[in-house]
Amino acid sequence: MTVKIPFDNSYARLPDGFFSRVAPTPVRDPSLIVYNTALADELGISSDNRNELAVLFSGNGKPDGAEPIAQLYAGHQFGHYNPQLGDGRAILLGEVIDQTGTRRDIQLKGSGPTPFSRMGDGRAWLGPVLREYLVSEAMHALGVPTTRALAAVRTGDVVLRETPLPGAVLTRVAASHIRVGTFQIFAARQQWDALETLFDYTVARHYPEARDPHDLLDHVMDRQADLVARWMSFGFIHGVMNTDNCTLSGETIDYGPCAFMDRYDPDTVFSSIDRHGRYAYSAQADIIVWNMAQLATALVPLLPDQDAAVERFTKQVHAMPDRIRAKWLDHFAAKIGISAPRPEDADLIGDLLNIMQHGQADFTNTFRALPQAAARDQFIDPTLFDAWAARWNTRLESENDPTALMRRTNPAYIPRNHRIEQMIAAAVDGDDAPFHRLLEVLSRPYHDQPEHADLQRPPAQDEIVPATFCGT
Repeated sequence: MTVKIPFDNSYARLPDGFFSRVAPTPVRDPSLIVYNTALADELGISSDNRNELAVLFSGNGKPDGAEPIAQLYAGHQFGHYNPQLGDGRAILLGEVIDQTGTRRDIQLKGSGPTPFSRMGDGRAWLGPVLREYLVSEAMHALGVPTTRALAAVRTGDVVLRETPLPGAVLTRVAASHIRVGTFQIFAARQQWDALETLFDYTVARHYPEARDPHDLLDHVMDRQADLVARWMSFGFIHGVMNTDNCTLSGETIDYGPCAFMDRYDPDTVFSSIDRHGRYAYSAQADIIVWNMAQLATALVPLLPDQDAAVERFTKQVHAMPDRIRAKWLDHFAAKIGISAPRPEDADLIGDLLNIMQHGQADFTNTFRALPQAAARDQFIDPTLFDAWAARWNTRLESENDPTALMRRTNPAYIPRNHRIEQMIAAAVDGDDAPFHRLLEVLSRPYHDQPEHADLQRPPAQDEIVPATFCGT
């Protein structure tokens, strides 16, 4: 095999209790759908042999230097603790040091059963694979810290869900797959040596400046506060913000039942399994604080004076909402052309969001149109916008080139849910053209691209997709 990957596998050198060694299960007839050559170049992988790439990224071939493992972790799922989860349909091939000197994981998703599959088949079907590829790359283009997609491969096998579906494998790249749930499992099992080893490894890999568990929590909270505020500024709803889907690196991970809002409504929920709105758009800031409290709880045993540790961790977590509000203000102020926000600008932004909700305005298109008179056309009653715009224009008088700032922070294109569903339906029928078109357009979300203006249109009534699914 001519495909060479410069593996350097540090996680596989941890004690065996952190993972299980398991090889991907071969598939019948792998064929490459897409390969991210730009990302491959960053990782030091070079090959244009589609057949070899299909074999490698389907799990049918083991590249030199790979040490396939399934990682162990636990987690709170919708608030309920599951004492053992782990990679049930994902296998970490190994790690590389990229062109910037950053260590990154290369993982196959849908590559067959592992010891953590919990009666599952360890497979993925084509729809969720293409959704994750598209949305993760779109998030990257928007400027949101995220896992990336390196390849997607059809397997030639049938995956049985409610109906028989075409199988696929995604290759995911991440700064790491260390999760809040990774810390939780060792703390819950009272495996203090393993917890200490995990802490040391995480600090060395992500936060070498952290001196102790309090420092680590502070760094993780800062990244997560910015991450959630940033993705909310694009109308993104994660869908499953469980602690096993919350990374220590601060990257967005797991694009199962995620979606971007069309009409603005803070109570929007897409996930079919989120029956009580735990992860609704407006709840995400509270949930990330809750997740950080679970991380803090898992870190307590690492400190000698645990009563003092609890007191200090509690103060840190209680201060996090103010940190999120500050990040939120920074991101949303930029969306309305304000480069140096003042505290009172939060009311100006909040008032815009309120009239967007009452006026049934499209989130993305309204912000994109702000520098133009056409912004008022997004509202059922444009006079609501006119009254707000008078205040806004007065505020912008002290800003230097607010239009340029708005153009840099308000995308013209997002992965609209109805377009994703249409793309998946076409791909199931063997037509990958809609996928490749969306991928190309979403790689340049801040460009107008008038030839693709139809992809800016919100869904018609009969195109609305009210629910999204995990795809497991």
